[in-house]
Amino acid sequence: MIDIDLLHELYPFRNMNADHLKVLQPKCEELEFQKGDKLFTQNDPAAHLWIVREGCVDLRFEMPDRRQTSADMTVDEVEVKQKEPEAKVLGWSCFVSPYKMRLSAYCVTDTVQIIRVLKSDLKKMFDANPQMGYLFMSYMIQVVGFRFHQFQDHVARNLGEDLMFGW
Repeated sequence: MIDIDLLHELYPFRNMNADHLKVLQPKCEELEFQKGDKLFTQNDPAAHLWIVREGCVDLRFEMPDRRQTSADMTVDEVEVKQKEPEAKVLGWSCFVSPYKMRLSAYCVTDTVQIIRVLKSDLKKMFDANPQMGYLFMSYMIQVVGFRFHQFQDHVARNLGEDLMFGW
């Protein structure tokens, strides 16, 4: 079982008290993936929240013609070294309709350590303890805002390149 002190260090749970963390602890899975593993695929049902503890994960879009995805299709790289705490959380789509993953996630370092929590478990905890839900969702709003700004930057870069090269 995941250590309570480790849970308290994770940004989504940092503001929660010891009682909150004790309820959360048995619901968290510690998983390890290898380079090339896919965590989830674009349009999969968004059933989990994923927190990258160690390693690097590429977020990529899938091609409509079902071609193999590659690093060229990477929209963002989620790496624990990043300063932004919002960068380490994946799966915010589990809280937003239509509850599907917006991108695919691929491991790009030799190992990637993940903490994963079922959305349904989180929802039950938050229904039973609204303060816990408020603390968590306050953080998740930051995550969604962070991802939105990343998307804006990505679009602006691509539009700029298209304008410069006449595409």
